[in-house]
Amino acid sequence: MNLNKEEVLKIIDNALEEDLWTGDITTEAIIDKSRQITGTFLAKESGVIAGLEVVKMVFKKVDSKLNFKFLIDEGTKVEAGEEIAEISGVASSILTGERLALNFLQRMSGIATKTAKYKKLVTDYDVRIVDTRKTTPGLRILEKYAVRIGGGSNHRLGLYDAVMIKDNHIRAVGGIKEAVKRAKANIPHTMTVEVETEDLADVKEALEARADIIMLDNMSSKMMKEAVELIDGEAIVEASGGITNETIAEVAATGVDVISLGTLTHTINSLDISLNFEV
Repeated sequence: MNLNKEEVLKIIDNALEEDLWTGDITTEAIIDKSRQITGTFLAKESGVIAGLEVVKMVFKKVDSKLNFKFLIDEGTKVEAGEEIAEISGVASSILTGERLALNFLQRMSGIATKTAKYKKLVTDYDVRIVDTRKTTPGLRILEKYAVRIGGGSNHRLGLYDAVMIKDNHIRAVGGIKEAVKRAKANIPHTMTVEVETEDLADVKEALEARADIIMLDNMSSKMMKEAVELIDGEAIVEASGGITNETIAEVAATGVDVISLGTLTHTINSLDISLNFEV
């Protein structure tokens, strides 16, 4: 699962500029520039690790001579106390990149961990768990990558790569049929059209409009099951809105093809990870 290196470096450059600005005052004041040291990244709680390559890129950007060693593979489930990676080289360089590296690693691992937990809850069903556009501005490619590492899949990456007709689009145009008609008239024939629906009447209209994907938004499980039966394989069915770890298995049991969860990226507890220097 590759990341676009150039895009990641842009994110890192912006983050370093934000953190460093004119320099690392504390490190420059007290650390001997010749001081060499080794540090170990340590998991302080269990979870799925994501972002190791990003961490390496942070440190290499700060100082290309630093040595970064993976002690586990990306996507590994670790337990508290397990060593994740090792960094060695000039102490001042490591200190300068430490917080930024940890910020990326902790947040991405938190997303991967949460995704893996949701994925596990629906292992008995043929359903795909996907993210949404509810990501941290500027960090979308990293957060969506972390979802994939956790076993999930990505919804559209942005407004530019897929048609999704939502409630306000429908209100602005005057109806689902008209919205789908306009979309199909103005996009390539290779592109699909997804429509958000709120009740069975909307589902019927989306079917009549020949939508490719029908999203069932904030419906009860009973209504979702009825919608799946109504659609009967004529479109991909996506469930979304208000789905929690307590209800996701019930939603999957309705027969939907996809479950999209904004919570995978917008409500996250970063995984607790530390970087400890050897003395």
